[in-house]
Amino acid sequence: MARLFWAIVCCVLSSAALSDPAEIRIGYLGHAGIRPSLSLVDQPAENDGIAGARLAIEDNNTTGRFLDQRFALDEIRLRDGEDPAAAALALAGRNVGFIIADLSADALLKAADALRDRGTLLLNAGAIDDRLREEDCRGNVIHIAPTRSMLADALAQYLVWKQWKRWLLVAGSHPEDKLYADALRRAATRFGAKIVQERVFEDAGGARRTDSGVTLIQRQMPVFTQQAPAYDVLVAADESEVFASYLPYRTWDPRPIAGSAGLVPTSWDAAHDQWGAVQLQNRFVKLNARRMTARDMQAWTAARMIGEAAARTRSGDPKAITDFLKSPDFSIAAFKGQRLTLRDWNLQLRQPILLADGRMVVSVSPQEGFLHQVSELDTLGVDRPETKCKLR
Repeated sequence: MARLFWAIVCCVLSSAALSDPAEIRIGYLGHAGIRPSLSLVDQPAENDGIAGARLAIEDNNTTGRFLDQRFALDEIRLRDGEDPAAAALALAGRNVGFIIADLSADALLKAADALRDRGTLLLNAGAIDDRLREEDCRGNVIHIAPTRSMLADALAQYLVWKQWKRWLLVAGSHPEDKLYADALRRAATRFGAKIVQERVFEDAGGARRTDSGVTLIQRQMPVFTQQAPAYDVLVAADESEVFASYLPYRTWDPRPIAGSAGLVPTSWDAAHDQWGAVQLQNRFVKLNARRMTARDMQAWTAARMIGEAAARTRSGDPKAITDFLKSPDFSIAAFKGQRLTLRDWNLQLRQPILLADGRMVVSVSPQEGFLHQVSELDTLGVDRPETKCKLR
């Protein structure tokens, strides 16, 4: 009898071992190369972003082994001039059901429209443009990266909480700088701050670094910021990295800097150590010999969302996973103190925003006292009554 029992057990185990696990293929579509930072100690790595996705694939497979699921990552990096739509279709042709996209707004829309009838879901882990969640929203794109308005609102809440309500707003001259400035103006109006004056820092071109740079900057920044009306904080909109990093300790008046330098709103920071984040940070450092960036974390979250939905549905079917991701039952833990969920009106991931100074996390928004009838996280960014999104 005992022999018969063990024979049956061995047969069952052998059958299980021989069965192929459900394979869930995830694509990663980003740009080749990196844009150097002004700071020599803060240069982005070649694997910025994709490293987070690779770590999440390992995490997914740890759970997947118990659920007969296996996750794989396919990567395509676009060079200048290459077509994002063709690359997205190439990934879909490899039986990839999900694509983590780190693309510009226009490139993301091209990829999304190319995949509209393929059933492939894009997860935006890079572009922060509000229009992608509003007038240019797409039903096949879930947004992991926070929007400019979410980042600006998170910063504004803290500044208002600190009673630093009088802002000197300095914006760069590039289009993305102007978009961030628009988000900061909206946040000031929304939360009761006052912009006492606006100034534009024109990018005159030339080298980003010169041998006489410190001397020139030390003379230029005080002159540029002098004779301003009384203000509590200088808020900089400089996504192009032209001037904001030069502002701290160089303004005419001794005032704190926030926005694109000084106190910066971000989805993730290497200094974040709360809610179990140290465990994730340590595993990332062990694999990559560097600290985890916001782009890494956004890609990690995107891949983990797919893994979580696959585990909850116990399915490898892309449609079943996508349907669950968009359902009210979905949530994901991401080391931010609460479970994150999707806004059903524009498919943006709700999330707390960290406020960091480059060495420490100073605070986390939403701030205490900023209330909402559904979720305090919806005090960050465009709320349901304001949305222009019509998902299609």
